[in-house]
Amino acid sequence: MSPIQLSDHFDYSRLLRFTLPSVIMMIFTSIYGVVDGFFVSNFVGVTPFAAVNFIMPFLMILGAIGAMFGAGGSALISKTLGEGDRDKANRTFSLLVYITIASGAVIALASFFLLRPIASALGAEGEMLDYCVTYGRIFIAALPLFMLQYEFQSFFITAEKPHLGLYVTIIAGVSNMVLDALFMAVFRWGVTGAALATAISQTIGGILPLLYFARPNDSLLKLGRTAFDGNALLRTCTNGSSELMSNISMSLVGMLYNVQLLKYAGEDGVSAYGVLMYVNMIFIAVFIGYSTGIAPVVGYHYGADNTNELKSLRKKSLKIIAVCSAAMVVLAEVLARPLAALFVGSEPELMALTVRGFTIYSLSFLFSGLAIFGSAFFTALNNGLVSALISFLRTLLFQAAAVLIFPLIWGIDGIWLSIVAAELMAAAITVCFLVGMRKKYRY
Repeated sequence: MSPIQLSDHFDYSRLLRFTLPSVIMMIFTSIYGVVDGFFVSNFVGVTPFAAVNFIMPFLMILGAIGAMFGAGGSALISKTLGEGDRDKANRTFSLLVYITIASGAVIALASFFLLRPIASALGAEGEMLDYCVTYGRIFIAALPLFMLQYEFQSFFITAEKPHLGLYVTIIAGVSNMVLDALFMAVFRWGVTGAALATAISQTIGGILPLLYFARPNDSLLKLGRTAFDGNALLRTCTNGSSELMSNISMSLVGMLYNVQLLKYAGEDGVSAYGVLMYVNMIFIAVFIGYSTGIAPVVGYHYGADNTNELKSLRKKSLKIIAVCSAAMVVLAEVLARPLAALFVGSEPELMALTVRGFTIYSLSFLFSGLAIFGSAFFTALNNGLVSALISFLRTLLFQAAAVLIFPLIWGIDGIWLSIVAAELMAAAITVCFLVGMRKKYRY
């Protein structure tokens, strides 16, 4: 079977073959996050499980710059490749990798010392606060490599090596799972073990791609000499602002959810939300993986001014997203109870709360894929403003407003309903942008 190139015409078969490694990569990343939660909840305890879920949104904010450089840089580099300037594409690629390493080191140093006051300000106290700090500081030690891992997930696809990105993710993920079992189930290192397992796996996920691209290879990209290019950096940040906004917004909203759940249901509410987030990551990973996989293809054909292929990619993608959305809702409703039992099966009240929440929450899968794809599509078209607006409305404004208002009417059910309403509104906004911008980009 011949390798797929960005310049190819993509029928359904070729499109699914090219994006499948990205989908599997994202699902696998989510699964080893779930394994983290499984071991903490079953071998460490409910309070440490709540603490890890409580501090995780803040840690995800710290890594969001890697997602921004990865998505924004991928859009710019694939467009540059489509225009036929491979040398410039490699200079931009190298610049972004070096800047990611430097900015990651600075952010890690600052956040290491600020972690305790931030966790305390968010509402953690006592034993839960100590667990937050212990887990967070170990996680932060590997932050530059965590950011690189995020970034290279996009760059492997742009380099026409999506399978290598999948292999790296599998190696890092399996390492995390094995170390989780070793550190928590065998050595009984508790939250420290969970954090060490995560940090080591992130180090592997960041170092392996760095070594690959630094050596001679047969991909479209290679690390080498570069020079500071303010315009390329600005365009990357603008293009990737939606991914930065999405990651930061999801984390901020996650913190807001935790505050509301502490208010309405105590630590059990935070634990239930943690389970929902673990499972949600697996389902949403399908949409994120597909959107990440197709973005360099869209960017390349946009740069090559191939409008017929853009039309084809847009139409096929919307059909694929629609089928996946319907399938996910059915699957989520069927699996709500067995998935919840993996984490909180020994706590009957918490189990009931989690199943109820997931049954309502899973309806959001009907709408979330469209907004995720729409945001990535406009990023690939180098329209960071529209992409960022979709992400901002979806992950921050709509969710924040709903999670503050709905519980006043429906209690804790309102917290679960808020994500459904937010995704519905984001899908409607995405449709408006797709229709309104079709003449400009001729897709």
